[in-house]
Amino acid sequence: MRKAFGILAVAVFVLTLAVGCGQQGQESTAPKVDYPTKPITYMIPFNPGGQSDLEARRQQPLLEEFLGQKVIITYKAGGGGAVGWSELVNKKPDGYFISGINIPHIILQPLFREDAGYKTEQIKPVAIFQATPIGLAVSKDSPYDSLEEFIAAGKEKPGSITIGGSGTYSGHHLATLQLEKLSGAKFEYVPFTGAAPQLQAFLGGHVEAIFGNSNDLVQHQDKMKILAIGSQERFTALPDVPTFIELGYDMTASIDRGVGVPPGTDDEIVKILEEAFMRIANNEAVQEQMVAEGFEPRAMNAAESLEYIQAKTVEYTAVMEELRAAGQ
Repeated sequence: MRKAFGILAVAVFVLTLAVGCGQQGQESTAPKVDYPTKPITYMIPFNPGGQSDLEARRQQPLLEEFLGQKVIITYKAGGGGAVGWSELVNKKPDGYFISGINIPHIILQPLFREDAGYKTEQIKPVAIFQATPIGLAVSKDSPYDSLEEFIAAGKEKPGSITIGGSGTYSGHHLATLQLEKLSGAKFEYVPFTGAAPQLQAFLGGHVEAIFGNSNDLVQHQDKMKILAIGSQERFTALPDVPTFIELGYDMTASIDRGVGVPPGTDDEIVKILEEAFMRIANNEAVQEQMVAEGFEPRAMNAAESLEYIQAKTVEYTAVMEELRAAGQ
């Protein structure tokens, strides 16, 4: 009888231990923070109507479904995104203020100027979900029918051709500097507070050319001549447009977009946001919409995004040193 009781006691102890371990395992995977419990502000550091805004609007209803809270989109244009990112890094790191981020903007601005208002490493990435190759375009009635003709004019009359772009120290600005360095031509770069006003100015004839994002080029291709695009290979939605590389200029140009949070944000909060954004980024219907509109889908989680930004920082630092050495 004692032996049977002893066996039973051991069995109960083992079962209790097993249940306890199982509960501990469950607790370790459950969120340690009660988040979110109120609406989230999703800031776009550009004008309404641009690529960052379009993607945030696509994400908004799905984010509200996955997170169970309202997501309020706001705008803070200025400085090619710098005004908004300066605000982001000074916000309370509680997960209730998130911001669209653009690469290379968040890398180039602190490299170019000490008063950018933020440092690249202060922005904590959550995900990267989209890219747009940048192409050089002129109006339909432009006298330039090829990149070579455009560059020849930029050599013959340095600084006489205006190229519009979104922001200063942005991907568009960098593309202009790179083309000048590689070709020996000189242009006048005209910055706008976002892609939407940039495109409006170009279509209205206020600048002669633009370094435009691929979705704008796809949407308005009947109103312009696209001379070259900055993708590695020909862009699927614009198969007749040659790359800069094809034309003998060793340059690529693209804007990556994602979302970030203030420095010091709890990793558990980042995980919750990351899961929501990655569910959207990996949604086949969302990806199909992006491709049809001229975007390139991305799906990089927080760790992958951080690694990518760090690698690009090394790359763009070298590019900037070369441009400075060349007097750009």
